[in-house]
Amino acid sequence: MKRWSDRSDLHQIFCNDSSSFALQDSRWRPPKKKSTFKIVVFLFFFLFFIGLFVRFTSTNTPMFWRGKRKFPQSTNHSTEDHRQNPDRAWSATCPPHFRWIHEDLRPWRETGITREMVERARKTAHFRVVILDGRVYVEKYRGSIQTRDLFTMWGFLQLLRWYPRKLPDLELMFDCDDRPVVRSADFSGQRGGPPPLFRYCSDESSLDIVFPDWSFWGWAEINIKPWRRVLEDIKEGNKRSKWKDRVPLAYWKGNPHVDPNRRDLLKCNLTHQQNWDTLLYIQDWDKESKAGYKQSNLEDQCTHRYKIYIEGWAWSVSEKYIMACDAVTLYVKPRYFDFFIRGMVPLEHFWPITDQSKCSSLKFAVQWGNNHTNKAEEIGEEGSNYLQKNLKMELVYDYMFHLLNEYSKLLKFRPVVPAGAVELRPETMTGAVAGLHKKFMEDSLEMSPSDSEPCDLPPHDPTVLKESQEKKLNALRQVEIWEKEYWESQRKEH
Repeated sequence: MKRWSDRSDLHQIFCNDSSSFALQDSRWRPPKKKSTFKIVVFLFFFLFFIGLFVRFTSTNTPMFWRGKRKFPQSTNHSTEDHRQNPDRAWSATCPPHFRWIHEDLRPWRETGITREMVERARKTAHFRVVILDGRVYVEKYRGSIQTRDLFTMWGFLQLLRWYPRKLPDLELMFDCDDRPVVRSADFSGQRGGPPPLFRYCSDESSLDIVFPDWSFWGWAEINIKPWRRVLEDIKEGNKRSKWKDRVPLAYWKGNPHVDPNRRDLLKCNLTHQQNWDTLLYIQDWDKESKAGYKQSNLEDQCTHRYKIYIEGWAWSVSEKYIMACDAVTLYVKPRYFDFFIRGMVPLEHFWPITDQSKCSSLKFAVQWGNNHTNKAEEIGEEGSNYLQKNLKMELVYDYMFHLLNEYSKLLKFRPVVPAGAVELRPETMTGAVAGLHKKFMEDSLEMSPSDSEPCDLPPHDPTVLKESQEKKLNALRQVEIWEKEYWESQRKEH
């Protein structure tokens, strides 16, 4: 079918039609009294062909142009495609935790980032990432714990498949170990500035740049599927029982041997001699592996009203899986933070637990929740909703995009591909692994680019961050007051 796409074609349509209508017989002339009818008919056909032209050209836009068109945010897309984000229809603003990108990059805002700074970060890095002309290259230095490095590299590759050729050229160092190593005190007043080093978590006394962890694309060693699939599974698991019908105790299952803080938690377990309203279980991953991980489905663990989160050697990957259940997360006071927890607020998304007296703090939290079931249920739902809405994979990629984009603006050198680097490609990476590693890579492979632009990153505003911190501190103080009053009343009664 011919596509009428220019003015000459449009003119030809109208000229041919008007001549065939008005000049079929040049000898015939309509009576003057019918001239009005003639004009009306002419206008009818004129408007009719205008409508056909507009409709025809809009539905037959060449493919090369369609890819460049920018549709309104409210365009209605199918909800069946996981790449569509219906939330963008009413709000394109990034979630609250995105504001911390500016703060994480603050140490280099005035000086910029030199190549010498980046090279100093190599001391502990597992690999270097170079993004150049829309391609990603990696220079590996040493092996990581399990396959953290492999799946983190895979994450970078998926980001570039999600937003092809939208990221600027950049170069960075990545450390896959648990604890941050760039201590802010070591660089106070130094001219050289701190080395920019990316990792999965940081703390208040460190300058490590926080990045989404490897498990978003799967943790094959313990059979945890990619986050997009886990999030859907937990969402379905939440529907199996109403919050008020669940076990009215606090639940935790994990490895207590990675840190003294977790071993201390085990003292709070329910026994014949004491009742702290907790049920705590030791996870034996070797035994679970041999049994085929039958008792480790995350969606099957949303059966209690309360779930405990406590750090291990550092921040724990378990955090997002615990908080995705719509149980109330009893969040033991942490030292470390990942990229998204800084957008969540005590008493709104979780319940804070003191780390100095865990048992009594847990007991009070459970008692308070069971005496205020509507409010407790609301806290559990709000925490779960935050993750379901603000930590969906589309927004994980948006966080990565904005962090890397803002980071690249600080570079004062031209990125280059090192001689020992290799280009990351899906076929070569999946071809080098087998079993669950291969399956999880295939499951998390982005088959086509995003159909929408990244969310809008809020500007740097220290006032907003300060107000957010004050809100969190006020919530913590309120819980401390309630807890103190509760135990004082218990002592008076006994």
